[in-house]
Amino acid sequence: ELAELVQEVAGASSEIIFKPLPINDPMQRKPDISRAKELLGWEPEVALKEGIAKTIAHFTHALNLPAVKIAA
Repeated sequence: ELAELVQEVAGASSEIIFKPLPINDPMQRKPDISRAKELLGWEPEVALKEGIAKTIAHFTHALNLPAVKIAA
């Protein structure tokens, strides 16, 4: 799902290849950020899709790549 969201935001059409998961791989990841909230007063400030768009824009600029039209 994350790869598909990145494709959507980036306007990419790359093929997503699914491979078997490692034996000890968790089926679902959902990090617990309660300690970060408690100890650092930190929590995410942007939604996932917005964060992906900002990350793409950052690396496009940092790597001096051609501009990418980012989906809203």
